[in-house]
Amino acid sequence: MILITGASGQLGNALSTLAQARGLAFTAVSRPEFDFERPESVAACFAAARPSMVINAAAYTAVDAAERHPEAAKAGNHTGPLLLARLCADSCIPFIHVSTDYVFDGEKGAPYLESDPTGPTGVYGATKRDGELAILASGARAIILRTAWVYSAHGKNFVRTMLGAARRLPTLRVVADQRGTPTAAPDLAAAILDIVARLEETGWRNAYQGIYHATNAGETTWHGFACAIFEEAQAQGIRPPEVSAISTTDWPTPARRPADSRLNCDRLHAVFGVRLPHWRASLGPIVGQLMAMDAPVETALTANMSANTQPSENLFLG
Repeated sequence: MILITGASGQLGNALSTLAQARGLAFTAVSRPEFDFERPESVAACFAAARPSMVINAAAYTAVDAAERHPEAAKAGNHTGPLLLARLCADSCIPFIHVSTDYVFDGEKGAPYLESDPTGPTGVYGATKRDGELAILASGARAIILRTAWVYSAHGKNFVRTMLGAARRLPTLRVVADQRGTPTAAPDLAAAILDIVARLEETGWRNAYQGIYHATNAGETTWHGFACAIFEEAQAQGIRPPEVSAISTTDWPTPARRPADSRLNCDRLHAVFGVRLPHWRASLGPIVGQLMAMDAPVETALTANMSANTQPSENLFLG
């Protein structure tokens, strides 16, 4: 039995959907039933599920709000996941935890390796980094996957925000000097469940322990991502707005984002044989799903303790 946390978020939803399609036995939990700010709820859900493996897709992911609410971010990204890791350690079961590219400062100038020094630029990244270190020291059979810029047809994310804005604004300004890789939640979920399949096939091996990078292939900027979204939308019937490039200094935010958080994902392929497709290959279907759902206008992303995505609050304005 696999316990999936953060079930109401983008990644948790994708994991649950795919696990069901693959015929896996799983239990999916989310707030308020499962809440890292209430440690007793974590222990209760774990005891009820009696899992053979845990996938933690729950987190505090509001980058700017974390600057105002550091204790909530710490609970969602550090002390809460640590409690779950210790429960897994006590039961001698694998713990798959999702982290972020925001543990880096973005100054390397090349895709980051798992072994590169971290240097988070805000509370969100710092709490995720602290969570990684605590989990690795917990004694758990831990696999930590750093990902980036997650989006899907479920929940709040940059793609939905852009499509909503396009319905009401003729012009958008989007940050063009932050570089990374959009990652489709269904692709990340498939990668995680492929790892689960390997663990079930081989059993736990000490060589599996540690940190991996897991994003779609390729790279772009938030501006490039927005332009690609509107190319897909135009092909499916939405008239695109004019999208102009701005710098980070033109649109300041409470938390400083890394300028270049590209991740090298070679280790994931070397150890587990897993490689995610190019980000452009996955964008069109999700844009189509959102358009079919008549995605609502989203002007800002808000705090979400159960979605594992890299929030992009304030990356555009009309």
